[in-house]
Amino acid sequence: MKLSTRGRYATRAMLDLALNYGQQEPVVLSAIAERQQISEQYLEQLISPLKIAGLVRSVRGPNGGFLLAKPPSLIRISHIIRAVEGSIALVECIDDPQTCSRADDCLTRGVWLKATEAINNVFSSITLQDLMDKKAEEMLPSGSMRSI
Repeated sequence: MKLSTRGRYATRAMLDLALNYGQQEPVVLSAIAERQQISEQYLEQLISPLKIAGLVRSVRGPNGGFLLAKPPSLIRISHIIRAVEGSIALVECIDDPQTCSRADDCLTRGVWLKATEAINNVFSSITLQDLMDKKAEEMLPSGSMRSI
């Protein structure tokens, strides 16, 4: 299983917004795109589901842009991944056993269920604040930070 660029880039964009959390000025997509080396057009596609999920909010006008809708400590990686990717289940029958006629008798379904639960537990246990705290620990002596 591989996490798609949607999930990875959305997480990077959300962390970028988190690093700017608490400032009065919204962050423009072009600034996030430049810092994160993500196409602005692709970033626009990722922002919409994040807004729908209530993770970001937009500010219109000449000083407009985007802000986190909640504090970084309340936004889990699982929220971001689900907003842009959908279910984190490894196989379809985990979310909907009706999709497979063998779900009730499948000997491997339990393995996929445990693996899905483990991934969900990891993604649910990490918040943007956790990543920011880790980032602060990784400050280089010169005061510059490694890229996210």
